Amino acid sequence: MIRLDAVSKIYPGDVAALSNVHLHIGAGEFVSIVGQSGTGKTTLVKLLIAEESPTHGKIEIGGWDISKIRQGDVPLLRRQMGVIFQDFKLLPNKTGAENIAFALEVAGEKRAHIQLAVKQLLELVGMQHAADRFPHQMSGGEQQRVAIARALAHKPKILVADEPTGNLDTLSTEEVIRILKKINEFGTTVLLVTHNRDVVNGLQRRVVTLDKGRVLHDQKTGKYVI
Repeated sequence: MIRLDAVSKIYPGDVAALSNVHLHIGAGEFVSIVGQSGTGKTTLVKLLIAEESPTHGKIEIGGWDISKIRQGDVPLLRRQMGVIFQDFKLLPNKTGAENIAFALEVAGEKRAHIQLAVKQLLELVGMQHAADRFPHQMSGGEQQRVAIARALAHKPKILVADEPTGNLDTLSTEEVIRILKKINEFGTTVLLVTHNRDVVNGLQRRVVTLDKGRVLHDQKTGKYVI
């Protein structure tokens, strides 16, 4: 599903964010990527969503080599991958339902399909009550759940969650992780990038630890050991 072969990312000044990373994530896995600040977690996410390109090495997603992806193909890639961020990135002038619908509208989906999909996605994340609320009328946890629903709008095979609980309290964190586990049970590959030790240790799933841009540990059912 996701394969990195000898991937390095070197920034100006010979700053190596990632160095010779080899990593394979199979279809349907739930993998936590952990490490202290500056270990390359954010760079890894940027490479996977083709926001940046690797300096060396090869990245494949679903058998598609995205190492030198054409700019025009990036939207197609991102429809196969859902992405959620720490700061939610909801459109402030749109309601919860409208934020989800917008992701489908820009892809040219028909109105009837959009209405049904929005309803189903809000139900999936337990946010039917916020369909007509604007982001500023929601709690952080509610905003993140709407963001998850939006990320699932195109039924992606992969969901990348970049510090999704970083701005949330304990209860909201537990709810978001519960939803991610449910999504994974449906067959979606989930890549959780986090520094939350309690979340990682509670999952008891595969853990890949980055340190100074390299894979330090890759544990099938691991813990956050740094």
